[in-house]
Amino acid sequence: MAASSPAATATTTPPLAGPAIHRGPAAARLLSGSLSRRSPPASTAQAVSSSAAPKPRGLLLPCRAAEGAAPARAEAPLKVMISGAPASGKGTQCRMIVEKYGLVHISTGDLLRAEVSSGTDIGKKAKEYMDNGMLVPDQVVTDMVVSRLSQPDVRERGWLLDGYPRSYAQAQSLESMKIRPDIFILLEVPDDNLIDRCVGRRLDPVTGKIYHVKNFPPENEEISARLTTRSDDTFEKVKSRLETYKQNSEAVIPTYSDLLNQIDGNRPVEVIFHEIESMLQKICTNASEKKLAKANGKPPDTTASKKEWRGIPTRLNNIPHSREIRKYFYDDVIQATKRAIEDKKTRLQIDINIPELNPEMDVYRIGTLMELVRDLSLTFADDGKRVKVCVQGSMGQGAFAGIPLQLAGTRKILEFMDWGDYGAMGAFINIGAVGASEVDKEDDMFVLIAPQNAVGNCIIDDMRAMTDAAGDRPVILVNPRLKDMPASSGVMQTMGRDVRLQYAASFETCYSFRLLFYAGTFYPIMGALRMAYPNKYEIFRRVDEPNGEKYDLLAEFTGNPTADDITNAFVGPKK
Repeated sequence: MAASSPAATATTTPPLAGPAIHRGPAAARLLSGSLSRRSPPASTAQAVSSSAAPKPRGLLLPCRAAEGAAPARAEAPLKVMISGAPASGKGTQCRMIVEKYGLVHISTGDLLRAEVSSGTDIGKKAKEYMDNGMLVPDQVVTDMVVSRLSQPDVRERGWLLDGYPRSYAQAQSLESMKIRPDIFILLEVPDDNLIDRCVGRRLDPVTGKIYHVKNFPPENEEISARLTTRSDDTFEKVKSRLETYKQNSEAVIPTYSDLLNQIDGNRPVEVIFHEIESMLQKICTNASEKKLAKANGKPPDTTASKKEWRGIPTRLNNIPHSREIRKYFYDDVIQATKRAIEDKKTRLQIDINIPELNPEMDVYRIGTLMELVRDLSLTFADDGKRVKVCVQGSMGQGAFAGIPLQLAGTRKILEFMDWGDYGAMGAFINIGAVGASEVDKEDDMFVLIAPQNAVGNCIIDDMRAMTDAAGDRPVILVNPRLKDMPASSGVMQTMGRDVRLQYAASFETCYSFRLLFYAGTFYPIMGALRMAYPNKYEIFRRVDEPNGEKYDLLAEFTGNPTADDITNAFVGPKK
């Protein structure tokens, strides 16, 4: 007995006119939104609409638990930290966040002035240091922040901490009091742009309006004549402030690395806010769903551990597969991949070969594979990760240029797919190719769709450059085919072959599933081989029953079993 790729036998779909990928069942599901991410619940829609009301402004997370339910405050309102260098646009984004979500904006500079003017005990301590030209100690600043966070309006509406904490000691003080944000937003702008923004900045002392000599000049000569420059907006002082900011930022970021979301701040204000809004909306929606589930007495969603695994679905040779069967395998892959990444695995491989996920049998089945990639990518995007979905481009030159048939048109289909209602595409998920140039510093992880060598061409060199550029960020291969192929001359590519194959083997399998058949046949199904990280490889026998079929566990293996291992599990070792 040998393991082989299954063919569609029981209910295969007849050939269709035109490009199969556009008209096959899988492609149709992609464009119609089958198995797409959930639409926002009623609570989210009402929360967004409520932000238009003048009082109170913002979402006040969350607004309603369900349609027709009475308003209810979340157990833990939205908590946000935002950091950015001088002139990064942080103040503008803070204003837009407060207007949209109704959070209490907390800035240490404002706090210091308020405490000093109010004559509080903390304010008096701070004033002593300020009068003597000394920096206010971390503990005094932290005491002010904690005091403000304890006020009723903050507990009710949530908070936005602007530029705080600024030191490792401040961050650890908050940690010791279990004060943590839901998200840490970091605005990143190149130094040259920041310096230009500061040096060219001008203030209108009459209106308080900020102008820029190049980017936002005054409306007329009268205004231009009265503009002033801040004393610290000189080249030397701006450089010094940037260095101080970088030192502070490097000290604080490790404390919030698991909550960190880096945003390119060198874009239009509206584009930046759209990305921030997508992140905050996910947090808001997740909180609403958790509270609703708790109110309805539903248990929280748990990881599909080996003990909770429901077993292999039946009738797998009947294709197209039902929505339930596809979702079963998608969830199985997602949970295994998440467990591997939680264990700090960074080079992962998924091998799943159910009939409808085998593009070698019918090209349209790449649509089902892309559906799996979409669900996998959106799952990590839901956790605030930026995912780059990569499809290899044309390889080779001249007459030998081309792309594997099963990947033809894949990138265009990805762009047309339904990526949910949260604005994930563009904000959390981007589509790219395979290569070092595709790795951006904002990317958190990379998903490569069926990377494969072709006759005369090898994708491994581009993959190696990409993984080197990715560093310790996860790279996930979905159904790779990296075996050595003949060169354009018709002989195997031997130069560097061992090195290439060694690189291909460096990816650790986090999920594997294939059906088992008698050698040379594709029907009936004799069993299955499954591995879901961190469990062992498991061999199952398919057993017919009066009312259907089932899969019985025969054997387990630490590593991927050989053909002899599989045969011995079914018929026993040769005597």
